[in-house]
Amino acid sequence: MKLVAVVLNWNGGDDTLAALESLAGVATICVDNGSVDGSADRVAERFPEVDLVRTGVNLGFSGGNNVGIRRALERGADWVLLLNNDAVADAGLPAALEAAAAARPDAGVLACKVYFAEPPDVLMYAGGSVRLRLGYWGRQTGFGERDDGRFDRSRDVDRATGAAMAVSRAALERAGLLDEELFAYGEDADWCLRIARAGFAVVFVPGATAHHVGSASTGGLHSPTSLYYDTRNMIVVCERFARLPPGLRGLRRLVVVAAHLLGAARSGAGVSAVLAGWRDARRGRLGRR
Repeated sequence: MKLVAVVLNWNGGDDTLAALESLAGVATICVDNGSVDGSADRVAERFPEVDLVRTGVNLGFSGGNNVGIRRALERGADWVLLLNNDAVADAGLPAALEAAAAARPDAGVLACKVYFAEPPDVLMYAGGSVRLRLGYWGRQTGFGERDDGRFDRSRDVDRATGAAMAVSRAALERAGLLDEELFAYGEDADWCLRIARAGFAVVFVPGATAHHVGSASTGGLHSPTSLYYDTRNMIVVCERFARLPPGLRGLRRLVVVAAHLLGAARSGAGVSAVLAGWRDARRGRLGRR
């Protein structure tokens, strides 16, 4: 198994340095997604062995990672590991992925177990289900719970988290890359659904662990940026994969908007972002806001 990792330096800062440090011994590509704070130069200085690609512009999570994925495939990768720049891979992650790939030749996605950075024993992701007919791309199993051993079994799941996931060359060739029209948020769910439709399994690998800050590149889970893309893309992904009659479709959109308005916490900017996401989803206006 030839594993190549891709780390996206989204908006600059030094989190990327910790992510790259955690991948010592793994062939790694760092895509600098248009940072302007000199962090790309620090990557080049500290990690000369890392393949640094500068896009010159923010291409979003999907577009930036796709640059790295294409480079990884050019370098002969059998599997491509995506690791967020605000995440760190734990020491056993590469070996666990290799063992899982050998045990599950039908797998197209290997989903890592992801903890919060703080507190480090609280889970962010230990599997994920998709409930698109209900207007939700799935609660992450274990989210906010302490890891007490209940999530140590490998199993098939509906979706991985883009914070730490590996995708096979075969799945990429059949299902394609991340959807750049989504720009940010929901692209991991969309990708896993397409890969599953192409005939591959999405497998949770509990021994492949990472720690993740979460939403650092977009200002936090309830920032206007996060609320806009999450609202818009949740509606879009639901309607791509679980079509409903017009009346029920409108009701599902209302559910999505209402749930995100609760997350806006009475912030005027947050409410405006949710409503803008809803309007753009209705109009089919995708890409970068």
